[in-house]
Amino acid sequence: MKYRKMPYLDDKLSTLGFGCMRLPKNKEGKIDEEQALAMLHYAYENGVNYYDTAWSYHNGESEPLLGKFLSQIERNKVFIATKLPCWLVKNRADMDNFLEKQMEHLQTSYIDYYLLHSLNQKSWMEMKRLGVIDFLDKAKMEGKVRHLGFSFHDSYPAFKKILLAYQWDFCQFLLNYLDTNYQAGMNGYKLAGQNGTGIVAMEPLRGGKLAGHLPENVAAVWKKHNIRLSPVKFALRWVWNLEGCQVLLSGMSSLEQVKENVHYANICKANVLDAKTLKIYKEVRREFLKRIPVMCSECRYCLPCPQKVAIPDIFGIYNDSIMFNEKDRHQKEYELFIPDESKADKCIACGACVSKCPRHINIPEEVKKIAEYFAECKVID
Repeated sequence: MKYRKMPYLDDKLSTLGFGCMRLPKNKEGKIDEEQALAMLHYAYENGVNYYDTAWSYHNGESEPLLGKFLSQIERNKVFIATKLPCWLVKNRADMDNFLEKQMEHLQTSYIDYYLLHSLNQKSWMEMKRLGVIDFLDKAKMEGKVRHLGFSFHDSYPAFKKILLAYQWDFCQFLLNYLDTNYQAGMNGYKLAGQNGTGIVAMEPLRGGKLAGHLPENVAAVWKKHNIRLSPVKFALRWVWNLEGCQVLLSGMSSLEQVKENVHYANICKANVLDAKTLKIYKEVRREFLKRIPVMCSECRYCLPCPQKVAIPDIFGIYNDSIMFNEKDRHQKEYELFIPDESKADKCIACGACVSKCPRHINIPEEVKKIAEYFAECKVID
């Protein structure tokens, strides 16, 4: 297993990190403990030393499961990352309470890498108002947390503002060959590197979408260049080629995936992709992006909608459905993640959003198309 150091830290982190968000489930919808522990132990025995979880993963089951795993190994040989659920914090005391409970879940007296979970500009401002800076400083001073960071879901300007607002040890954001200009993107990667902030890459396979069946126009690029790699290896090696990225978090859901990812982690290196190969990645990216029907950047300027329609989120799921040619999968995402009161069919075409859109998208017209597209969605048990 290859290892990289965080900037200014002595920790040598495995380039493959184990993300505990997509652990296998049993028939009851709970974590399949036997399978999950087998996966964690295989990773540990093969050099993976960075394990990432969060309060909310698997409806609260992920942290206790990882805690059970920690009780079975040598704790000082691994690095544990978990996250403060910012959306549940109502006051300063909540922060301390969550941290204490998380250490209990994990059966540990300290957390190596502690993140503010899923920050955006709005949640960062709210967390600051509630006293998060004092909380972070105190937690680190008391030794409960060794290194501080944040995970991120917003635009690059918000990322820059948050990154430079505090002395973070590391940050975690979406990083894959497709989303180079989305959210923090490559601009965020460069800024973090210039600032000496460690980088943990999440969603290198874009939630598994870059690992599946390739749309026809993308497959044509594969054939043109005689690419013989699996889509998984093609995607992962792009991230591992980025020397400034310390850890790639892979959300593995089977032992076979763990074995595959460990194998790739052992052979993929930084700074090995030549200019010709990187041009192929750009070509593949262009073919994917050609498939996007609504050129929404998810800036969220269209919000709030008077009818509470979740415009950017709806566009995001719809765009992915068309881009990856996976309607059934994205119908399920639409039904599960967009509340009924915020679905596309709640739009009354009032037009309040149209003048706010910097890309001049005819939002009511597009939302109407999407409502029709997902009209056959059914509740998923």
